Amino acid sequence: MHPFDLGSEILIAELSEIGFESFLIESNSLEAYLPSFMWSPSILNGITLLSNSKFKISYSLIEIEPENWNLKWESNFKSIIINKDCVIRANFHKPLGLRFELVINPKMSFGTGHHETTHMMLEYILELPFIYLEKVLDVGCGTGILAILSEKKGAKHIEAIDVEHCCYENTLENIELNNCKKIIPQHGDVLSLKKNKFDLIIANINKNILLNEISNYVNFLNIGGVLLISGFYEKDFNDINDYCLKKGLKFSDKKIKNKWIAAKFVL
Repeated sequence: MHPFDLGSEILIAELSEIGFESFLIESNSLEAYLPSFMWSPSILNGITLLSNSKFKISYSLIEIEPENWNLKWESNFKSIIINKDCVIRANFHKPLGLRFELVINPKMSFGTGHHETTHMMLEYILELPFIYLEKVLDVGCGTGILAILSEKKGAKHIEAIDVEHCCYENTLENIELNNCKKIIPQHGDVLSLKKNKFDLIIANINKNILLNEISNYVNFLNIGGVLLISGFYEKDFNDINDYCLKKGLKFSDKKIKNKWIAAKFVL
């Protein structure tokens, strides 16, 4: 393997551990994107590759305005078919007339179905029997795409929450675009929720946040309920699985796409 390819693979894995959410490799450079509220000067201290003498790495920082993300998303966003019954598209795409036609204008929020983690979570929701879709909680909802599909599948009560205000606003917009009536969007973290119980909890975030919050998810989950999680790599599955088992969750199933994992647990 070329040294740059090897270094990039290691660096992406390490950056994913601390909250970086998307990456772009061009020529001999790697761009990594992190929500601005998570940045601190010390966040890179634990990245071992930066101090590895076998690699010479320099980096610079730039804060990107949300408007720039909006323009980039809209110019590159293409519709994506999840299966024969479900398509994700923007409002400027022509309808395909499928059973589940989700209209998503992503703005700067994560969650369009293009990323492996979102795609796998959508697949899981499409596969779940209705019994698990009575009451749904979508944590880190991004565009609201998972909550919207849950309603279209028949969920009667859905709460969607995100710590990013721009994601909360984007979820509001996409709820209206899809004529959804049963989703309650909220700005905040899971601890700000009322003590409701849910049949299904969805969390497509990242490994560190999941490990910090899984115990909270268990408190919100009905006995026999399902927890769907994604946002971490295949190599991290054992850590996630071990922690879930300690919290009383039973492993049920997992999906893998390009080293990303989505996993299903039952309480």
